[in-house]
Amino acid sequence: MENNAGTRAALIIGNLVFGTKEKIRKIRGKLMGEKTAEAGKIYHFTVDTIDGQKKSLSDYEGKALLIVNVASLCGYTPQYEGLEKLYRQFSNRGFKILAFPANEFGQQEPGSNQEIAHFCRTKYSVSFDLFAKIKVKGEGIHPLYEFLTTESGHNGEIPWNFTKFLVDRKGNVADRFGPQVEPLSKELIQKIESVL
Repeated sequence: MENNAGTRAALIIGNLVFGTKEKIRKIRGKLMGEKTAEAGKIYHFTVDTIDGQKKSLSDYEGKALLIVNVASLCGYTPQYEGLEKLYRQFSNRGFKILAFPANEFGQQEPGSNQEIAHFCRTKYSVSFDLFAKIKVKGEGIHPLYEFLTTESGHNGEIPWNFTKFLVDRKGNVADRFGPQVEPLSKELIQKIESVL
C-alpha cells in the first residue's frame, strides 16, 4: 500500500514539474523565435520497426501523427492504454501513433525489442506502430529526435518518458505535450481533431 501511495505522490509531483517545465519551454520558444523546419522534413527520416524492418516516415505522408517516447517500467506506462484508445478512436480518420521505446530516464526500458513488443501487445493490446528502442536525448540521440528537439518549432530536450509530438497531415510538428498530458485529455484530443 505504501508503495502505491509513494508512486501516486511521485506522479503528482512529476506532473507539476513537467507541466511547469513544458509551459516555460513553450513561452521561451515563442520569445526566442524557435527555429522551425520546412514542412515535410519529418518524412526524410528512416527508422527501424520493433520487428527490425526499415520504415521510411514518408510512408506516413498525408497522415496526422502522434510521436511518443515510451517505457515499460515508468509511472506513465499506463498511458499505453489511453494511447491505444486514442488510436482506435481516430485511426479511421488518418491518425497514426508512432511509439519509440527509450531507456534514458531511470533505465525504465531495459528490455530487448522483442520483450518490449511482447509486453505492449500482451499487457496493453497495442495495435499502433512500435519502433525499435532508440536514444531520445544526449550522446547518440536518434536523428528523428534530434530534429524534433532542435528544429521542429517545439524545441527542447525530452524531459521524461511519454513526451508527445503531434504532426499534421503536411508534416509540420503542430504541438508538443509533456509526459503529464494524458492521451485522452481534452487538450490533446482537441489538438488532434484540429489537424485531422
